[in-house]
Amino acid sequence: MSTDTFLAYDYPLLSMFWTLLWFFLWIMWFVLLFRIIGDIFRDDSLGGWGKTGWLVFVVVLPFLGVFIYLIARGKSMGRREIDHARAQQAEVDAYIKKTAGGGLSSADELAKLSDMRTRGDITDEEFRRAKELVLGGAGRPGPSATTDAPSPH
Repeated sequence: MSTDTFLAYDYPLLSMFWTLLWFFLWIMWFVLLFRIIGDIFRDDSLGGWGKTGWLVFVVVLPFLGVFIYLIARGKSMGRREIDHARAQQAEVDAYIKKTAGGGLSSADELAKLSDMRTRGDITDEEFRRAKELVLGGAGRPGPSATTDAPSPH
């Protein structure tokens, strides 16, 4: 009754490193392939036939297609990635500004200032200075514009 038992020391360490190396290279290859396919679809400068040609080339002859794509369009690939990231950031900033209420118009700010003056929260002089700031395009008046003179309340 003889059974072959393989222990951990029967698999040489160098063979394990080679196996891991090939495994990670294989994963990196697929990541690169999918990034290139994503870049082909994202590129607005390519027409439909150009996208189809590159996609067929990359899918039918993957190694040759990917290497030629990187040589021919690799530099602009990075620029497109940066432009895409900037566009996404601009959309997020616009959404945050809209949600936070940062899009008040000058008329809205003047109405708020007028309401504050009628309630007595600011003096006529503070109202005049804040109104000049709003109409001058300096943006919303800061705390210094409304707290220079002591409040009557």
